[in-house]
Amino acid sequence: MARSRSSTTRLLYTLRSSIYPSSRSPTPPSPITALLHLHRHYSAAPAVRAKDDKEPWWKESMEKVRNIGISAHIDSGKTTLTERVLFYTGRIHEIHEVRGKDGVGAKMDSMELEREKGITIQSAATYCTWKDYQVNIIDTPGHVDFTIEVERALRVLDGAILVLCSVGGVQSQSITVDRQMRRYEVPRVAFINKLDRMGADPWKVLNQARKKLRHHSAAVQMPIGLEEDFQGLVDLVQLKAYYFHGSSGEKVVTEEIPADMQAMAAEKRRELIEAVSDVDDQLAEAFLSDEPISSADLEAAIRRATIARKFIPVFMGSAFKNKGVQPLLDGVLCYLPCPLEVDNFALDQAKKEEKVKLSGTPAGPMVALAFKLEERQFGQLTYLRIYEGILKKGDFITNINTGKKIKVSKLGRMHSDSMEDIQEAHAGQIVAVFGLDCASGDTFTDGSVKYTMTSMNVPEPVVSLAVSPVSKDSGKQFSKALNRFQREDPTFRVGLDPESGQTIISGMGELHLEVYVERIKREYKVDATVGKPRVNFRETITQRAEFDYLHKKQSGGQGQYGRVVGYMEPLPAGSETKFEFENMIIGQAIPSNFIPHIEKGFREAANSGSLIGFPVENIRVVMTDGASHAVDSSELAFRLASIYAFRQCYAKCKPVILEPVMLVELKVPTEFQGTVAGDLNRRKGIIVGNDQEGDDSVINALVPLNNMFGYSTALRSMTQGKGEFTMEYKEHSPVSADVQTQLINAHKPKTAE
Repeated sequence: MARSRSSTTRLLYTLRSSIYPSSRSPTPPSPITALLHLHRHYSAAPAVRAKDDKEPWWKESMEKVRNIGISAHIDSGKTTLTERVLFYTGRIHEIHEVRGKDGVGAKMDSMELEREKGITIQSAATYCTWKDYQVNIIDTPGHVDFTIEVERALRVLDGAILVLCSVGGVQSQSITVDRQMRRYEVPRVAFINKLDRMGADPWKVLNQARKKLRHHSAAVQMPIGLEEDFQGLVDLVQLKAYYFHGSSGEKVVTEEIPADMQAMAAEKRRELIEAVSDVDDQLAEAFLSDEPISSADLEAAIRRATIARKFIPVFMGSAFKNKGVQPLLDGVLCYLPCPLEVDNFALDQAKKEEKVKLSGTPAGPMVALAFKLEERQFGQLTYLRIYEGILKKGDFITNINTGKKIKVSKLGRMHSDSMEDIQEAHAGQIVAVFGLDCASGDTFTDGSVKYTMTSMNVPEPVVSLAVSPVSKDSGKQFSKALNRFQREDPTFRVGLDPESGQTIISGMGELHLEVYVERIKREYKVDATVGKPRVNFRETITQRAEFDYLHKKQSGGQGQYGRVVGYMEPLPAGSETKFEFENMIIGQAIPSNFIPHIEKGFREAANSGSLIGFPVENIRVVMTDGASHAVDSSELAFRLASIYAFRQCYAKCKPVILEPVMLVELKVPTEFQGTVAGDLNRRKGIIVGNDQEGDDSVINALVPLNNMFGYSTALRSMTQGKGEFTMEYKEHSPVSADVQTQLINAHKPKTAE
């Protein structure tokens, strides 16, 4: 018995030693202790093993995903570059030029609306593979820089390529897109394109980017020859020369750096190391102690600095001549972040939109954003970016914006024009789902959390236009277009003018609506006639006034009788609601079943103020008394009584007109600052800020929207085309007395007709 016990102890000791080698001790433990160790190990082992197995599974998969956008000034070669990227990654099998004589045109080239939109990639997220990495190229809209759409596209990106023209340099649109990327904290690399063109000077463009865009950047490549002699590139990180052979530059040949360029390459490499050392401590240490810096160390430092948004590596090439695109793709993999390296925040609707940091791993609850909708032959195709968790085919997911539960019947990844079916997708990936009835910007979760990726507070539209199709036959296509745009963009609204019967579209600005009218024409082949832009004014009251109105009508049979007594007063500033109704009647002067109809009457009357016929806001109606008749009182009688009481009392409340005021940000060369400021004063604008950014002045002003129509043309002529502005809605505020009189006088003839 003693022998068997000691042999059991030895066995347990051996097992324990193999589990915990570091805890090997000269004296064997007691059998109980050994058993406890074994029990602890094996009860923990499944969890440990599962963790060890699971972590590499999603970690490796997520590290091989890049979600990038390509943006640039118009005509910098963005479409041509995207075309080459798709060709080299095997996404398309032949290259077509943008203005191709073959009549096909570039894959990515869409409609003449490019002027407003930059590129439009036909799929919102084009999926391609490069060296075992998944690269999703996401459409970044460059137009309408004051709507929700841009924010949404930039939310989906983890990194971006900023394309600059080696001849044109940093242009106005380059500044705009760079400003947007900075605002949404997108890490980026720059690509200086068109090195084959006459007058190409990449070093001039690099200096412009440093001065005008405030980029802390340096070249990671330098060209071998320029203009007609442009032959290839020198990689300053790996110290190799690349040449591009084959009919479409598909064969990349690596050689040693030409002897006559070695001195310049060494100088440019030192410049690169110095620039990165300024923002990366690890590299700075090696640089200051004069240690040799290996290519791997430099590459790692550039990656750290780029992801931290402290440095922008600059690549070079000519997309049209098929040179430099493959090294740029390598740069995207090397230097731009994977989804795990980007912080994403959601808003918790259960806690008043409190900001929540998402883990970004498949381990958390499923959270996804619908960032783009596409009309297909078999219904709506929705693009989802998954931020956290796993989405499987057949799962039920909840639309947080509408509260609806939806089944994922078909899950896929867009590959060329076909959809490749997949069974599941995890955080960091972009997928396409058929049959989701949702709007652009809706957030989906697995139901366990109430997160939204963007705020649900959609700003009210500020400009309206009357539109109607020229031909009556195209009415069906016209309404189809408007329905689609409403789903895509929550700031775009469609309504009917009750007086004229015209369709009224409303949005965030003149350009916003112009783009949609243009899209109706291009995408749905419907010519539309457009009325004059109309500002969405509001009315409000400034003081309290009493009302006491009796509505009495006898017309044989049952008459109408209803009396309402109370007062109207303005709501305090900053109120969440725009209309409040309170019943303070004590007793049964008016039967309680009539009260909702009295409220309905007041709300109806508030839809159209008596000054210029616009809705009345920030008003509180309080009922204090009333009277009813046993036979003649009815729902209609009290509704009419409240409408007439509102109109009678409204004039006594000293009403005023409110107009939308826009926050306008202008960026103009300093020499035009005086002219532009004078023009803003003439437009009744209030300048609230003036900063200097290099050679430019940045002016912030509050200007009434009514005085901003046609401003883009005026600004161009004042600044020789060098000024640019963005405009967003700030608030509605009272108009001056003279403007109020003008508006009332202009409204009178319409009501008299």
